[in-house]
Amino acid sequence: MQIITLLSEQQAVFITACFILGLLLGSFLNVVILRLPIMMQRDWQQQCSELLEVENKQASEDKPFDLVKPRSGCPKCGHRITALENIPVISYLFLRGKCSGCGIRISPRYPIIEVFTAILTATVAWHFGFSWQAGAAMLLTWALIALSFIDIDHQLLPDSITLPFLWLGLLLSLVPLFVDSHASLIGAAAGYLSLWFIYHLFRLLTGKEGMGYGDFKLLALFGAWMGWQMLPVIILLSSAVGAAVGISLILFRGRDRNIPIPFGPYLAAAGWIALLWGHDLTDAYLRYSGL
Repeated sequence: MQIITLLSEQQAVFITACFILGLLLGSFLNVVILRLPIMMQRDWQQQCSELLEVENKQASEDKPFDLVKPRSGCPKCGHRITALENIPVISYLFLRGKCSGCGIRISPRYPIIEVFTAILTATVAWHFGFSWQAGAAMLLTWALIALSFIDIDHQLLPDSITLPFLWLGLLLSLVPLFVDSHASLIGAAAGYLSLWFIYHLFRLLTGKEGMGYGDFKLLALFGAWMGWQMLPVIILLSSAVGAAVGISLILFRGRDRNIPIPFGPYLAAAGWIALLWGHDLTDAYLRYSGL
């Protein structure tokens, strides 16, 4: 109880504790980002084998593979990472970004995700304070980080993350924690159907697919958490940033405009910003536009 009292009365202590928690969760998110797509691929292969009634020899030979097993190790020499080598950021700096077994370079992306997660977690703690809203927003923040990096790597937004958080948003509206059930239900439906309509309209006009169904579910998730009123802000923010980044990649890096760019990270970033400052952005727009 003394710890809870300390966290609730001392904001600096609460933010610091959340920053450290974010570092630890960032380390776990690295595992999720790496392993979940592989787990999904193996599951798809198994389902296809069962549907075609053929033996999946690879699945029968594979050892257990999930978010816990096997222990993380070096992809080159197989060295298993010890507890001391798995301390967020500190271990990477101590090892100078190299495997202690073979000396191969470790990607700096791992500590970057850890620090990034810690910063966003601390920001949520600073914004909401010691509250149930902060706890829920942190859970959503961690989910969005995992979704964004998986989408960057594989152009995939796993239902195993998106759908549970969509349902969680609907359940939280019963409290209500962020919005009431009426706004949440309409928001979930409107979020999905709005991008579904844009998708089919774009495909009808161009013959191409502009986005994936995972994007529909992600916007439905935000509608469930924040209500239908916040959807225009999220769509505008994500579209503006996505268009700016896409045009920059084409102009400055010579990226082929026919190569798809994942929309999930921009949608996730816009949704996270809207969760914290969406009402402020809306009020500022209405104030300066004179509406």
